[in-house]
Amino acid sequence: MPRVLFVCTGNLCRSPMAEALLRARLACDETRRDWRVGSAGTWAAEGRRASAYAIEEMAQRGIELRAHRSRAVTRELMTEADLVLAMTRNHVETLGAAFPEDISKVHLLSEMTGREYDIHDPYGGSRLEYASVASELSRLIEDGYERIVALVEDATDG
Repeated sequence: MPRVLFVCTGNLCRSPMAEALLRARLACDETRRDWRVGSAGTWAAEGRRASAYAIEEMAQRGIELRAHRSRAVTRELMTEADLVLAMTRNHVETLGAAFPEDISKVHLLSEMTGREYDIHDPYGGSRLEYASVASELSRLIEDGYERIVALVEDATDG
């Protein structure tokens, strides 16, 4: 069964929101409802709740995020993933250094739309910053959906 892993720093804001948004998108795709989507952080403390504003932003979109608990990226998560989508270039570099055997499946989320840029970390910021990042993540997942699908299906066909 195909697996996508989102990675940010603390696994409290960006990657949990991206995970929830892709799950919601996949739920509308009858041929891909069996996909597994997860998230983790390069510097995550285990078991922390998503930030309050992240929970609120997802609730605004009808998506539940209160059950999320943070976790650190592990070798097992990297090995199981068919595609790893990172929020920043620094995350890509960190993953490449820690898991060089899996670097071919690591991409920036922004790359899914043909661009290459870092996604701002709203942690500690205002509700408006979270709203902006949530909208950006939603747009990247929707606009990059076909590329995400193609990369995962290429990985699982081989």
